[in-house]
Amino acid sequence: MGAIPVFCLVSIPALPECEPPCLALIFFLIYLLILVGDALILVVVMAEPSLHKPMYFFLINLSALDILSITVTVPKMLSLFLLGDHFLSFPACFLQMYLFHNFSCSEAFILVVMAYDRYVAICCPLHYPVLMTPQTNAVFATSAWLTALLLPIPAVVQTSQMAFNSIARIYYCFCDHLAVVQASCSDTTPQTLMGFCIAVVVSFLPLLLVLLSYSHILASVSHLLVVGTYYSSIGIAYVAYRADLPLDFHIMGNVVHAILFFFFFFF
Repeated sequence: MGAIPVFCLVSIPALPECEPPCLALIFFLIYLLILVGDALILVVVMAEPSLHKPMYFFLINLSALDILSITVTVPKMLSLFLLGDHFLSFPACFLQMYLFHNFSCSEAFILVVMAYDRYVAICCPLHYPVLMTPQTNAVFATSAWLTALLLPIPAVVQTSQMAFNSIARIYYCFCDHLAVVQASCSDTTPQTLMGFCIAVVVSFLPLLLVLLSYSHILASVSHLLVVGTYYSSIGIAYVAYRADLPLDFHIMGNVVHAILFFFFFFF
């Protein structure tokens, strides 16, 4: 049995030597800002009874996932840029890979649930209290977390079984799946394909579901666009009378208002 590989994070090869400390400071400030912001959301929502609603329940799930996701990657990146600590052990690298993709998947699924929550609230307001009960919300959130726990396992396990040099160079700032796959000596095609399939499940499908929800929301509130355009035409016609504008503008404003009046009558 060969020696257990050690992973070397190459980071950004073209970065000048004087830049990493500055980059570490920027990342630290961003990390601190995200931690404080998400922690405030968690404290405020849990402390304020009036915010104990489905939307805020999913929001605190998202805030918790933000904290977990960024904590998995940023501390090692700070160590990399500030101390020049480029190395990660084999178990640490794959643990980081699993946790990062786990939390990223959970965030994607929670965003889908939040989009569904807004869809029900706007398009089916009378059914909202029945459909979005605390029990239903807990089931949605638990399903998102559990699905994300299982989804990255095949990719992480199979990648860990690939062949690596004793010191495998990863051209990235942390152990991302495809970055680790590219550092392998084995055939990377199967794992690249698996990474693409997981990306479709985690990124494209949730995005399509979110867009579908918001397309229904926009369709249900399209009457607001109609009303806004109608009253805007009235305002333009009124301004045309009051302002020192050419006669053609006065006439055109009245014609547009009259046409829009009969057009919007049918909506």
